[in-house]
Amino acid sequence: MKRRDFLKGAGAGLGIAAAAVSPKAFAELPSIRWRLASSFPKSLDTIYGGADLLADRLNKITGGKFQIRPYAAGEIVPGLQVLDAVQAGTVECGHSAGYYYVGKNMALAFDTALPFGLTARQQNAWMYAGNGLKLTRELMKDYNIVNFPGGSTGTQMGGWFRKEIKSLKDLQGVKMRIPGVGGQIMARLGAVPQTLAGGDIYPALERGAIDAAEWIGPYDDEKLGFHKIAKNYYYPAFWEGNTQLSFYVNIQKWNELPDAYKQAFETAAAEANLNMLAEYDAKNPHALMRLVRQGVKLHPFPKDVLSAARKAALEIYEEESKKNPGFARIYADWRKFQDAVNQWHRLSEASYANFIYYAK
Repeated sequence: MKRRDFLKGAGAGLGIAAAAVSPKAFAELPSIRWRLASSFPKSLDTIYGGADLLADRLNKITGGKFQIRPYAAGEIVPGLQVLDAVQAGTVECGHSAGYYYVGKNMALAFDTALPFGLTARQQNAWMYAGNGLKLTRELMKDYNIVNFPGGSTGTQMGGWFRKEIKSLKDLQGVKMRIPGVGGQIMARLGAVPQTLAGGDIYPALERGAIDAAEWIGPYDDEKLGFHKIAKNYYYPAFWEGNTQLSFYVNIQKWNELPDAYKQAFETAAAEANLNMLAEYDAKNPHALMRLVRQGVKLHPFPKDVLSAARKAALEIYEEESKKNPGFARIYADWRKFQDAVNQWHRLSEASYANFIYYAK
């Protein structure tokens, strides 16, 4: 979807929202009741809250005619089976992350994040104003899904380590909870990646089954208590310079919706997408200060780790492109967009930010 099309739809949706005070705006439309399966527990209120916001805004925009009830991970299906549930029509829609399903196709990671990829702002630009939404929707057709950006954590933290990582050699043999493409990169650096659900990470750290774990960032990490066991907190998560969540809608159910409901859904999804990033940017600074007061030690990843990881990431993308035409097609556009936007942000955003951050 091009930017002008998105804005046209979003504008129409906002008009509907204004008209929702009058029942006449939706009086002749059928009442819709959908279920949404989330990949996230309710305890992670900011991520899970994206689905709540979508449901609340749709209810208000449509005067209660289009209602969605969110269900937390495990209530209908396990968190890592949301895509399958939407694809099969078990639920009408879901809230998840494409990179959870890279075992099906690595190209699904473009719907969330690739290591050394786009920032949250750049991801939104690629999705809404570039070819991102068009290309990922073409991919999602294979899974009977229409996708919508549905939130972002921003750049994540690099995780919790029992011991300090002073150089690349210190990663050798480290058992780390890190799934997806990030896990593949860590494996090439000598670590031993593990895939664990959020609720299983703390006990695994506690009993020494893993030596390190990455999750999201200060606000959510504090909730899960990792700082009570591993005091070394690394940054940045080079595998998640942005983490976009998405709303997945079953194609058949989407096509059955009246146009006014489609536009209302697009508007509510876009609001949820922008709101989540704002929530994290507001909450993470305070959570980080609380963690530091409890003895957490902040460390940047050593330069040799970052350099080796980037080299491994590019190798993986080239290898995948040779055997996966779908990945190659999206990657070519994505990489071209990244190169262009980085030139602009290096000149504008980075130069301004670096001065402000370190000004005295």
